[in-house]
Amino acid sequence: MKKIILLLIVSTTIFSCGSLEKYNQAVTQLHSIEDLHDDVDAIYKQLKRNHPHLYQYTSKEILDFKFDSLKSAIKTPMDSRLFYKELAQVTRYVGQGHMSISPQDTKFNKKERKAFQDKRFDINYLDFEYLDNKLFIANVLNKDSVLINAEVLKIEDETPQDLIKEYKKTIGSDGYNTTFHNRIVGKRFMRYYTRDKGRLDSISFTLKNTDSIFIKNYKRITIKNNTKDSVLTDTITKDKTPIVKLTKAEKKAKKKEAKALTKNNSKYGRISVPHLKDVTIYTRNLNFVGKDSTVALMKIRGFTKGNYKAFYDETFITLDSLKTETLIIDLRNNFGGRLAEIDYLYSYLTDQKYTFINKSDSKTRTPFLKSLMSNSTGVGTKIVAGLLSPIIAPIELVRSSKRDGKLRYKLSSAKEKKPKALNFKGKIYVLINGNSFSASSVLSTQLDGTNRATFVGEETGGAYNGTVAGMMKVYTLPNTKIKANIGLLHVDSKHKTSIDGYGVKPDVEILPTYQDRLNNIDPELEWVLNDIEKTN
Repeated sequence: MKKIILLLIVSTTIFSCGSLEKYNQAVTQLHSIEDLHDDVDAIYKQLKRNHPHLYQYTSKEILDFKFDSLKSAIKTPMDSRLFYKELAQVTRYVGQGHMSISPQDTKFNKKERKAFQDKRFDINYLDFEYLDNKLFIANVLNKDSVLINAEVLKIEDETPQDLIKEYKKTIGSDGYNTTFHNRIVGKRFMRYYTRDKGRLDSISFTLKNTDSIFIKNYKRITIKNNTKDSVLTDTITKDKTPIVKLTKAEKKAKKKEAKALTKNNSKYGRISVPHLKDVTIYTRNLNFVGKDSTVALMKIRGFTKGNYKAFYDETFITLDSLKTETLIIDLRNNFGGRLAEIDYLYSYLTDQKYTFINKSDSKTRTPFLKSLMSNSTGVGTKIVAGLLSPIIAPIELVRSSKRDGKLRYKLSSAKEKKPKALNFKGKIYVLINGNSFSASSVLSTQLDGTNRATFVGEETGGAYNGTVAGMMKVYTLPNTKIKANIGLLHVDSKHKTSIDGYGVKPDVEILPTYQDRLNNIDPELEWVLNDIEKTN
């Protein structure tokens, strides 16, 4: 038995090493024209097989033509990164922001992963924004505050304007919307840059702050203490700082405190920042604006992390007890997340029975299983999914139905629900911009369709009439190893707009400027506060 186990371990190790080497070769090598054509066909075949609204914004004839034209234009071998740039300029015409592709970097072995994790790259602690044709540093997480609002003049030897012009060619949004392009290309600038250039160990920025121009260099640095420091620390601890043993009561109190902190972090959705333990960012926050509790501001950065029910329950108990009259919900730069969360939040914003979304159009009766069994899914996940499929499949089949020749899949948010007893009855304002996408746009549609809120800011990046997401299949192209995210369900509210392909339009359009950031002004929020004051 021991020999068999040892043989299995050795075989797995050899297979893993061989697989890793083969994968890295596929990512870096030049691929033949025939292999590139095969990958073009492969992704289009996956889209036709899985995407329920493939031709909603671009007709079949035009999309066929674009994929065929891409194949005709490929006349020389390419590596995966160059091929990605060409392919993304075609897949963007699907017109669904969730449908995206991305090139892959080489993978590390275990030793290399450990070394990489022990390094810090301070460029990752910068938040960027793009306004008035300027890329600038909007925030710095590692306290280098002198860089805030500094304009980026160059990255290495290229201007951000030239880079952004190219990156926009690869970005797909919902429908014909353009606000999503302008906002996401700033917010996720470094993501697009690394897709373009590959993994970086150093980078140089030319920055302008007020009237001074300077160069800021970033390198990956090892954060682990060296052996000498460790020995010195141990000696000091041993000789000068004796270890104090905690009493049973103190241990219990400490454990209780840690448990309370974990619960609090979950409720507010704490976002952990690698290597910066003293930085605390929460997904959800509630504050009061002004001298009293009349006006509340709820900032939601995403619908993705933590125990959202605890936060919303606590929030609306607080608003009710304090007799809050106005609620401002800030959904700017909220890229979405859980459908269940926005459904739960909406139950506190209405006093009517409601059905949050329609049944979802689908190409399969078992979208959850299909997402699990994609070729990008790990072997372990596939084994577990296979073992549980006798349980999962019947549940999915019950949720599926066919009507008018179309398959529909019923998510839990497609059921009729009652409003919460402590639903908020005051006035609601919602702040939106081009990065209000996916779930935040679905919530905005529901609030707009029921005339429940006044919207201030910029048209949402997510479409009013729905988006293809819900569950995603991540498919790896066989030759270039490019990953494609393909939505399996069309998620839409019962409310519709007659002009398809655009987001929720604001009642009051206010576009921030770079000068607003320099002056530390939030023009959308200021307009809301002035409007509240006028009303009062």
